[in-house]
Amino acid sequence: MLDQRRLPTDEVYVECERPEEVAEAIRNMTIRGAPAIGVAAAMGIALGVMRVRVETIADFKKEFEAICHMMMETRPTAVNLSWAVQRMKDALYEHQGEGLDGLQHALKSEAMAIREGDIEVNRQIGRNGKGYIRAGSAILTHCNAGALATAGYGTALGVIRAAHEEGKDLEVYVCETRPQFQGARLTAWELDKDGIPATLITDSMSGYLMSKGLIHLVIVGADRISANGDVANKVGTYSLAVLAKSHGIPFYVAAPLSTFDLSLGTGDEIPIEERDPREVTHPFGREIAPEGVRVWNPAFDVTPHDYVTAFITERGIAQAPFTTSLKGLFS
Repeated sequence: MLDQRRLPTDEVYVECERPEEVAEAIRNMTIRGAPAIGVAAAMGIALGVMRVRVETIADFKKEFEAICHMMMETRPTAVNLSWAVQRMKDALYEHQGEGLDGLQHALKSEAMAIREGDIEVNRQIGRNGKGYIRAGSAILTHCNAGALATAGYGTALGVIRAAHEEGKDLEVYVCETRPQFQGARLTAWELDKDGIPATLITDSMSGYLMSKGLIHLVIVGADRISANGDVANKVGTYSLAVLAKSHGIPFYVAAPLSTFDLSLGTGDEIPIEERDPREVTHPFGREIAPEGVRVWNPAFDVTPHDYVTAFITERGIAQAPFTTSLKGLFS
């Protein structure tokens, strides 16, 4: 996997040989992005079971469950991780009568299917959403919801890519996305690689840009979406949604169905990961705050559904009322 902590200056790949290494890569954000960590977890499970040496199916299941548990303990907010783990569990159940070799092969095949499926889902999201981007549009995005955050192509950036591939003239404004700077380090890097015009801004500039009429739409990804349409995404997303609504700018969320958690009624039920205070006080290893200062560092925030114009998914578009339209996507 491409080590996202070292971008944009160094393109270094990390090879994982054991599931513990995959779990640590998810935990330390070598790989990040909701769909990407789901794919990584599935591959980590497959990698682990290929190394299992037992004589009975019962013992195999114990090893398998331990690996699944390890993956589930890495990061709490993105539901794609638990979705992918559940798919691997379903594959085990479906193929448990095929012997140990058959199970290992089936689980490896399922992990690869999750990866390939994610890429095609993202491309379909792009096809479904590109119509919202007109020629000459200026788009604001936050964090990274591109190829780096998925198995390939991207969700929010997938929509932008699809519009660009169609020949539409567009401009993307990229929020730096503190404290990890995923916008500056990752999204700007992806857009530059694809030759898509992009302008990097600090997070605090967004409202002023909108007030000047320089933004036509906002499009972001998501890490978990509840049944009523509340959206957990990288911290700072909520502020952008409020600003967009205040300025009459549409706010779109591009996400695969695997990011929706209809078991949760509202965003209040979404677990929000809190990360190391040093991400705030020591960006890039340099101390910028007084020693001992108190820090609050939630990795995500929750945007209420009232601020969302529409959800762009692989099965189509969902608009308000979301409690009805989202159920329709899953029927």
